[in-house]
Amino acid sequence: MEKTTLFVQSEVPGHADLTWIFNTVTPLGDLERMTQFKDKAKQNRKNVNVGLLGYPVLQAADILLYKGEVVPVGEDQVQHIELTREIARRFNARYGDTFPECQEYLTETPRIMGLDGESKMSKSKNNH
Repeated sequence: MEKTTLFVQSEVPGHADLTWIFNTVTPLGDLERMTQFKDKAKQNRKNVNVGLLGYPVLQAADILLYKGEVVPVGEDQVQHIELTREIARRFNARYGDTFPECQEYLTETPRIMGLDGESKMSKSKNNH
C-alpha cells in the first residue's frame, strides 16, 4: 500500500531553520544568476524583494530537509535543482556528509502552458 503525507509547511520549523543555515553557504551571485529571478525582476521592477531572490534556497531546504534524492519538477525548475545540489555540496564540504545531491525528474510533459498557449502557466501572470 502506498502512502502520501500532507502537511502545512509553516508548521514544520525545520524548513525555515534549514533555509537560514543554507543562506549562510549560498553566495549572492548564485542567486542573482537564477533565470527565474532575473525574469521576474524584469517583469516587476518595483517589487524585487528578498523573498524572490531567496526562493531557491527555501526550495533547497524543502528538498534536503527530507533528504530528497529525486525531485519531480518542471523544466523551468531544473536550474533550482542544480543550485540545490551545489548547496548540498557546500554544506557537506564544511560540515560533513549530510545531504544527498538530488536529481531532477522530468515527466513527459515537462512544461504546462498557460491559456494563451505560448507562455508557461504561472500564478503571477494573468491567465484568463
